[in-house]
Formats: sequence, C-alpha cells, structure tokens
Amino acid sequence: MSLFSIIIKGGWLLVPIFLASVIAVAIVIDRYIVIRRSKLNVPSFLVKIRGFLKRGDIQGASEFCMEDKSPAANIVKKALKKYNLGHERVKEAIESAGKQEINKLEKGLSVLATISGVAPLLGFLGTVTGMISAFMRIEDLQGAANPSDLAGGIWEALLTTAFGLAVGIIAFTFYNYLVTAVNKLVLDMEVISNDVVDILEEVRLSSKNPRV
Repeated sequence: MSLFSIIIKGGWLLVPIFLASVIAVAIVIDRYIVIRRSKLNVPSFLVKIRGFLKRGDIQGASEFCMEDKSPAANIVKKALKKYNLGHERVKEAIESAGKQEINKLEKGLSVLATISGVAPLLGFLGTVTGMISAFMRIEDLQGAANPSDLAGGIWEALLTTAFGLAVGIIAFTFYNYLVTAVNKLVLDMEVISNDVVDILEEVRLSSKNPRV
C-alpha cells in the first residue's frame, strides 16, 4: 500500500498532518545546519581575541570576527565598533547584538513546538470523526453490519492517530534537541561577551594610566 493510498483511506485530516511533517523536517534540517555552522571553539577564539585586544589592535580583532562569521563573532564585532564610545555603549551593543543572534538561532523552533502539540490532536480528531462515520454506517445498515465493515472503518479512523502521534513524537524530540543546542550556543556567547567586555575595559584603563 502506497503512502498516497494510506492518506486517502485515513481521511482528509491526514493531509494537514502530512504537510506538518514536511514543514517539521524542513525546520529540523535548516536549524541543524545553522547550529552546526554556529559552533565555535571558545577557548581558541578567546585566545586569539585576547591577543588582538591586548595589543590594542581593534581593527585586527574586527577583521578576525568578520572572517569567523559565527554568532559570537558577530556580537564581538558589533561591540568593537562601539569601543570608542565608552564602556556602556559596548555593553548595550553586546546586549542588542545578542538578542538578534538568539532570535536568528531560534527561528522556526516555535513552529516546530506547535507541530509537536497539534499533530497528535489532529490525529485524535481524525479518529473521532472516523468513528462517528463508522457508527453512522452501522445505523444506515440497521445493525446488519458485518465485522469486516466495522474493522475497515475503525483501522482507517485510527490511521490519523498513528500518524499524528508519530509526527508529534518526532517533532518534540528534535525540538528538545535543538533547544538544548541553542542554549549551549547562547552560553558560549555569554562567556565570550563577558570576557571581551572585561578585556576592553582593561585595555581602556591601561591606555589612560600607562606605566612609566
């Protein structure tokens, strides 16, 4: 039995469930690629950034961040642009850039969470409507329905529940995985941002009070 024939037998509610599964797969693949590209070797990145900043090479640090293109590097790059405007402006730039990068990383996750909750409900709805149709058929046959009539109607009605639960479970599993991965990236960004703020402040103070 082909997938198309199963969808036809399962009723029209299998169509939105199937579309939801396609959307979920697209989101999972897209987010996985984005998160994988956003991963960063935090210790190595911090060592290189510290080297540039300790030497007072703000331009070099900015160019290094432009080459890296990770969310953390984008945050640091925007902070470095505000270096000459003072400590508070640097912190504001980091907070603003951080929110933007987090929104980019979380794009589509709310849709995935919705699918994980709605797909099983659509499946249950399809089963209820299918059971109603089965009992209406029994009524039309005035109680003369044979077991095959009932079995066919019931398994067709249960198809939507099976598909809805399958889509919901898979979507919820990947949602949790992606949320965990995003939270790990956010933690890395916070560590790098705090370290850069401290280094910039040290550089600023040392430039104001040069050693004799």
